[in-house]
Amino acid sequence: MQKETISVLGCGWLGLPLAKALVAKGYCLKGSTTREEKLDLLRDSGIEPFLVRLDPEMEGEDLTDFLQSDILVVNIPPPRRDDVVEFHIQQISSLIDALGQSPVRSVLFVSSTSVYPMLNREVSEDDAVDPESSSGQALLHAEEMLLQEPGFQTTVVRFGGLVGYDRSPEKYFGRMTEIAYPDQPMNLIHRDDCVQIMTEIIRLQQWGEVFNACSPLHPRKLDYYSSAAETAGVSLPSPVSAEGPSPFKLVSSRKLAAALNYTFLHPGA
Repeated sequence: MQKETISVLGCGWLGLPLAKALVAKGYCLKGSTTREEKLDLLRDSGIEPFLVRLDPEMEGEDLTDFLQSDILVVNIPPPRRDDVVEFHIQQISSLIDALGQSPVRSVLFVSSTSVYPMLNREVSEDDAVDPESSSGQALLHAEEMLLQEPGFQTTVVRFGGLVGYDRSPEKYFGRMTEIAYPDQPMNLIHRDDCVQIMTEIIRLQQWGEVFNACSPLHPRKLDYYSSAAETAGVSLPSPVSAEGPSPFKLVSSRKLAAALNYTFLHPGA
């Protein structure tokens, strides 16, 4: 039986390893980048390359060909700009218009646990209301737009803080002057788990769902950074305790673990 054709919109830090993993599983892959110099890298990885931009309108020479797929993975985080909510809504609206002219029947949308406010308790998939950050607000709008579309089924996967490989905590110490809320529990996920989880969602055809994807262990911020500083042999930024308890959220991935029968590769990230 021939496996599906999958297009990955956004072959960056996370999208490219995902596309490579899917190629290894025997899927036919198309991948997009905004940088012409990356086209050969995609091609050499067994991925049919496309230049695609959402600025905010979807632009590219071969958009019809790029979207000639069964499944689309959308991996374009909201850009850092003052009007991020309005801009990201326009991006997703343009993408939905293009999908209406395509055979894509399933969409996997990469979102973030920033859609949850600090509720000072465990949060599940139903707790995404009134995100505190503008990027979280943008993502929640995008999720709702895609989930409401009748022409295709969307699954949303909300990842915690992305770590692994070149995204190690000691790399940020140079920019950190202090560790705020040192007692705050962290919600993290390793890139290996992100790739494996998305691969499993596709393999098991888990469409029309919303999943949290966050490692089950939630290290205290001070413990996590202390361990990283010791491993790297660098000094730790000073912890600064605020008055009163630290605001927090504990993101639960029990729904995902049960649906995919999934065991995290890096349970503490």
